[in-house]
Formats: sequence, C-alpha cells, structure tokens
Amino acid sequence: MKLAEKITALAVMTAITAASAAAVFNGNFFRNMADISSEKLLEGGFADELAEKTADSFPFAKELRAVAAEIGAKAGEPVVNRVYISEDRLLSADEYSLSAADNCTAAVNAFSAGYEGAVYFTAVPTSTGIYGDSLPSYLLPVTEKQLTERIYEGMSSDIRKIDAYTILKNLSENYIYYRSDTKWTSYGAYCVYRTVIQKLGFIPVPYDKYAIRHVTDSYRGNLYNRTGYMESREDILDIYEYDDGTEIISCTGIDSQGVSHEISLYDMEAAESENPYDLYLGEPMEFVEIKTTVNNEKALLVIGDETADCFIPFLTKHYSEIAIASADNFEQVLEKYTDTKKYEQTLFILGMEHIAENYRGE
Repeated sequence: MKLAEKITALAVMTAITAASAAAVFNGNFFRNMADISSEKLLEGGFADELAEKTADSFPFAKELRAVAAEIGAKAGEPVVNRVYISEDRLLSADEYSLSAADNCTAAVNAFSAGYEGAVYFTAVPTSTGIYGDSLPSYLLPVTEKQLTERIYEGMSSDIRKIDAYTILKNLSENYIYYRSDTKWTSYGAYCVYRTVIQKLGFIPVPYDKYAIRHVTDSYRGNLYNRTGYMESREDILDIYEYDDGTEIISCTGIDSQGVSHEISLYDMEAAESENPYDLYLGEPMEFVEIKTTVNNEKALLVIGDETADCFIPFLTKHYSEIAIASADNFEQVLEKYTDTKKYEQTLFILGMEHIAENYRGE
C-alpha cells in the first residue's frame, strides 16, 4: 500500500471511530477494534480485518463493511470479509478442505448403494471456480477444480457424473455467473441443463425456443451483502419461458416445520423483496413436489441446494412429476416425505459452496 493511501486509511478509520462514539454501540465493538493491529494497517489486511472485526458489533455494521470495502479496493488491498474485489466482479475467497469432498462422496455413495434407480451427480462451481484465476494463489490453497476432481474420483462407478465445471469454464466469456453472487445465472444453468437432460435420456429444448424475461436488472447478491461494495455491478435475474403446451398442475412445498404451501416455479413478488433470489421457487423448502401435464409417467427425484432452484424449471418440460429434496440432511428429508422407489432416476445438483460448508466435518 502506498504511504498516501495508508495515511488516508488511517484518517478514515479515525473519523469512523470518532463518529461512532456518538452512536449506540455494544461493548464488543471497542474490544474488536482494539484487536486490529497497527501492523495490519501498515502492512496490508486492514480492510479485511476491519470488516471481520466489526461484522455484527453495532447497528451500523453493514455501512462500515461498505466503507472497509471502499478503502480496500482503492488502497490496493481488495479482500474484504473473505471476498475478493476485482475489476469485473466480486469473488468469494473462502477456503476449502479436501475432507469436504470425501464426506460428500461418502454420502452420495451411501445413497446410491441403497437406491434401486439410476443416480446422476453434478457439482456446480461457484463463480470463483470459473473466474478464480485472478485471485492470488495464497487465498485458495485448495481450488474448486481440485475439490471437484476429488469428489468424482471417489464416487462409485455406478453413479453417472456430469462435469459442469468444464462446460461452464468453456463458456466463461458469457454471462453465466452473477457479478455480485457466487451462483450461476439462469443462462449458466441452461448451458448445463443441455448436457444433463441428454444424460437423463431426453432432447434439450433449443435456446431459441425460449422467451427470456428480465425480471430485475438491479440484483445484488450474497457477495455484495458480505461487502456492501457499492461499485460492484448490479445483476439481472431472468426467467425462461417456453410455451409448448406443458402446464404445471401443482407445485407444493413443505417447510422445515412440516407445513405445506402452494408455491410456484417463479415467485414474482420475491424479486422486489429483501431476498430477490427467492424468485426461483420462493422461500426455501425442505421438500417440493411438482406435477405437470407431461404425459410420460416419468418421475425424477432431485436432491439439491439453492443452486438447483433456477435449474428446476428446465426439467419440467420432460417429466410428469419432479420431487426436490433439500440437500441439507437429505436422508432425513426423504424418509419423512417420500419413498425413493417412486423414482427411476435421482439427480444430485450440489453447489460447491454447499459441499464445502455442509460436508467439511470437524
């Protein structure tokens, strides 16, 4: 960091601290601020440390994170709250462990061993997995590509693996990931759908058959929420519509309390809410059952996290029935709500973020 920038950072921090003294803080704020060393300020790491230490210490934590992000970006120190601020996008710098890959593989193998139908699996990278080449290598001692390879290497030969990483990496010049979120866009999901649906035995709907509607062009995702970095570009939430006569007969979700709700593939009101990504399938549910007018009596079980939400609508053109079980504790969810013998095929769609967080072990 240049000397002038260090002085600016110090001045901003002093101003923030002085102004904050007049606000309503809890005791943790001052203790946390005292932990930020002068070395961090002069040697780098100030912005990330500031954002982390003050994460939830006082009523204006979100605003301070935004200031920290601004300082870091302008002072050449672009990592705030484990988010890397690049010129084009925000990227997660969360660290991964290979043990998460092993634990995920073990869970999927165990399911497959007790299941009579065909199992398909795809691990979906985050935006870091596709664009992380721009990150300093010390931030990612284990890459998503390494994690993906470890998962597939340990998976039973009976499981059909679908390589979403290579598909998406080859299309990285396109708008396949949000700039302010870890997740793929609807177009990114469509690109993988074309391969997945062929593996499942169907012909994909051609891209030019869809009418694409931009629901909002002001979406700011989970990486923006972690940094508050106002100079990050806003994103577009799309829905893909294809009028081939197929209709949704019913779409029922069961929440974590066991309460049933009538939901829809697209919750238009959610796009204007505090959680715009709930546009896809609405609020999180433990189990969702979709019935369509497709007359082939084929039923598909999907086990997925929120990465799968914008992928599901593409599948509805091919199946009479689709059940979606939350990947969180999916064994218990399935035991509570359905009999897996109903489904000849099961498709796992797991985001790398979910795998790293939920299968990391001790």
